[in-house]
Amino acid sequence: MMTLLEKFNRTLISRVLCIVTLTAAAVVIYKYKAHYTSNFKDVTIYSQVLNENRKVFIRLPSNFEPKKRYSLIIRTDGNFNLAQWDSVMAELPAQQDTILVSIPNQFWTDTRNRDLVPPYARQDVNTQPRPANENAPEIFGQADKFLTFIDSELLPYLESHYNLTNNRVLSGYSAGGSFVLYTMSTKPWLFNGYFAFSPAAWYDDMTVVTEFNQFLLERKAQQASTQPLFLYLTVGGDEHPLMLSAFNLLQEKLTMNASNISWYSKVNKGLNHSTNPIHSVRPALAVYNSQ
Repeated sequence: MMTLLEKFNRTLISRVLCIVTLTAAAVVIYKYKAHYTSNFKDVTIYSQVLNENRKVFIRLPSNFEPKKRYSLIIRTDGNFNLAQWDSVMAELPAQQDTILVSIPNQFWTDTRNRDLVPPYARQDVNTQPRPANENAPEIFGQADKFLTFIDSELLPYLESHYNLTNNRVLSGYSAGGSFVLYTMSTKPWLFNGYFAFSPAAWYDDMTVVTEFNQFLLERKAQQASTQPLFLYLTVGGDEHPLMLSAFNLLQEKLTMNASNISWYSKVNKGLNHSTNPIHSVRPALAVYNSQ
């Protein structure tokens, strides 16, 4: 027969387990809302290319009119820095005619490196070498598929729901910055403006820089047949030396080989990898709008 002490212990354990379960559930719900929802229009699109549902956050101007034509900005970084984008766009008159679409990473599965790392840059994605069992392509290095999703599924969806101009910008930070460079070098016609904040161009012994320079050389050889493009690059002065080295190499290649590209670059002194993109939004938009 169970003693009073045993009954008490069992009750106590049950209550502790219940509290732990509820706390864990609350943490998951909080993270889900913070990562996978926004204060704007959240839409889920099924992607045949990626074979999964993908959510996008769509920020419409405060004076949105369905029949009016709008510029478009697509960014790769979900909720990260989204509040800063919202604040800056609300203040800049030129951005009152712009729709902002932000693509978050999947919530239950870490898809950021899979979606944003170029397929030719699959080694040493972090500043420390990745374990051998993490070098599988399903974990990272499928930016070609993600770009196809944007090109063949997301853009047609947006064009069918909104009256868009041909004034379009792609923006990304860190791995998203490397995706911006990858997109610009493989399908430059998709966007006329490209923002790369703290681009992780050092992957796999600067392969991203090498491939981007090859694009510049080919474009330079074509000369007048290329469409004008805009590129805005930034890096924080206090970022990892590898990040700064890649940034310097990008500047060097652009200086030597950029053709029909208006490009601007800036090292933001005193800023690190997390703070640099926050301080890059306003000047990027200001310079782009002044073109």
